[in-house]
Amino acid sequence: MRAPAVIDDASDPRLSEYVDLTDSVLRRRIEAERDFFIAESPLVIRRLLASGRRVRSVLVTPRRYEEMGDALLAGPDVPVYVASDEVLRRVVGFHLHRGAVAAADRWPLPDLGTVLRGARRVAVLQKVNDHENLGVTFRSAAALGIDAMILDPECSDPLYRRCVRVSIGHVLTLPWTRLESIDAVAAAGFRLYALTPAPDAATITAVEWSDRAALLFGAEGPGLSDAWLARADERVRIPMRAGADSINVATAASIAFYESVRRS
Repeated sequence: MRAPAVIDDASDPRLSEYVDLTDSVLRRRIEAERDFFIAESPLVIRRLLASGRRVRSVLVTPRRYEEMGDALLAGPDVPVYVASDEVLRRVVGFHLHRGAVAAADRWPLPDLGTVLRGARRVAVLQKVNDHENLGVTFRSAAALGIDAMILDPECSDPLYRRCVRVSIGHVLTLPWTRLESIDAVAAAGFRLYALTPAPDAATITAVEWSDRAALLFGAEGPGLSDAWLARADERVRIPMRAGADSINVATAASIAFYESVRRS
């Protein structure tokens, strides 16, 4: 690791990739134009440094630099910038209480066949456009034994800062890609299980899970489209008490991940 550079000017051009992190419109434009993403918090940055992804730079407060010295020393040789809490606040646009951010290159998405090869349990998401729900789903998938995440074109960007943080960095290591048609997953040899609160769906504890299972989840509110529900081989529901019509999609996914892997 090269010696850290101490930054005392919020307008320093070396920090341009960290400007106004709360401005979602600006961030999407800048990050798309420059083909990078932001990772936030010491734990996520540690995972990023160990992931093999190309890191452009790390920006930390003096306190975080002392705490993360081991990871920074052992990680790739990237520029490390140290700035006070006040300078960091002026750069990113808010008080970054975790005191650590990093910029890293995006990578080309793998093709669907590559992601599905050798997988036995995958999650397929349709129109899940809340970054926190998507991040929690990635985190649960990694923890509970799901092999890959497949997103339709309308799902949120897994590399958006909030999603990366909420996933605890698992978007960096769990295989994922996007798909155009759910038929491609079925054609790869997966049985499709659509999660739905419909009362006529099979209870999740009674499902016979196939050797290769794709679990389908829709967005909060609308759920899966009629087309995806019709294409599924089986519809599955999580039993709930009377008066509750549904649960959060990330919560439902965690339950379904656990149940499908436990009984595989």
